[in-house]
Amino acid sequence: MALQVNDADFDATVLKSDIPVLLDFWAPWCGPCRAVGPIIDELSTEYEGKVLVAKMNVDENPSTPTKFGIRAIPTLIIFKNGEAVEQITGAVTKATIKDMLAQKALA
Repeated sequence: MALQVNDADFDATVLKSDIPVLLDFWAPWCGPCRAVGPIIDELSTEYEGKVLVAKMNVDENPSTPTKFGIRAIPTLIIFKNGEAVEQITGAVTKATIKDMLAQKALA
């Protein structure tokens, strides 16, 4: 399962992570978010120890999504060394996310 992140622990968990982070901005009422959710959980297992896979509920945590200009969900952002290095919005396939991770997180 993906790690649940909130506004309070975002900096410590995501920005200061020793490994790249894939963060899924989502909400429970969002259909495309529910479609991507199981993929995110699968990736958290597949990339354990290589990429920290996390989720943030935008309804419960408004500050961080605002800071990163999140206007649509689901939005996935890869953070590496405290910087947002890639972003993709909308329901995408597992293959698309894996390609993004290979190019931006693990390169």
